[in-house]
Amino acid sequence: MNPEVQAAIPELEKWIGRKRVVHDEIGLTSVQRAAATLDVDPASIKEGDAIPRAWFNMFFPDICKDSEIGPDGHPHKGVFLPPIPLPRRMGAGRRVQIMGNLVVGQPAIKTAEVAAILPKSGRSGNIVILTMRLTFETDGKVIAVDEFDAIYREAVPAGAKSTKTQPNLAPEQSDWQETVYFSEAKNFRYGAVTWNAHRIHYDADYARTEEGYDHTVQNGGLTMQTVTDLAVKHDSRTITGLDARLTKPIWVGDTVTVYGNRTEEGQSCWIGDKHGHLCAEINVSFE
Repeated sequence: MNPEVQAAIPELEKWIGRKRVVHDEIGLTSVQRAAATLDVDPASIKEGDAIPRAWFNMFFPDICKDSEIGPDGHPHKGVFLPPIPLPRRMGAGRRVQIMGNLVVGQPAIKTAEVAAILPKSGRSGNIVILTMRLTFETDGKVIAVDEFDAIYREAVPAGAKSTKTQPNLAPEQSDWQETVYFSEAKNFRYGAVTWNAHRIHYDADYARTEEGYDHTVQNGGLTMQTVTDLAVKHDSRTITGLDARLTKPIWVGDTVTVYGNRTEEGQSCWIGDKHGHLCAEINVSFE
């Protein structure tokens, strides 16, 4: 175990169970910007409309002052999230329950709770997995609960590449498939809508030299949102949740294939990159 992480564990454990509340008016223009980013006609969104169920996590940004932003573009550790002493952070997966819809113009709140902090050691080095539990409420009702995992990793030595595991091949037999181009502009606009300034998503020099990636990294939130929306498109039932796991980075500017199979519970979806490698697995539940 990394000695710095080991020494920090007693302080980090104090963060488990800590909560904070974020308010959002769910304003019309905010929803229209989110819709436009996802290629939905913004003029089709009106005051009082129910927002598509799976869009709830595009609001409630953690807003901090510019002086509170760290060198990676995230808020300094300890501002919103635990001060985990590892420099590299990336989303890894989500487990979501969806019970209702946000409504345009109807105030809502997000309660963010530190659910777990788990140090681990493995072939890729020392990591810490942070699990946040996000509960969304509007009109006195809980409309979604989202458990989100972020992985914190050690710094990459100067000039070295980020460690990676051997990728698996994506299956090609499916009930449906769609080709998706993750453009630089769309990735940037999604980051702006969700107030995500992580530099790996738009600063190629930083992504390569500081974090050892081949290129700018596709925003995992946009990846999961895209697959979820495609699953909804290919199913007439009502979405009730999803379970997502990101397995390999997708580079900004790449074209990928999204596959889906209808199941009794919903849609079993996955992504294959341009080399046929498996990048994500997302099971979307319906009723």
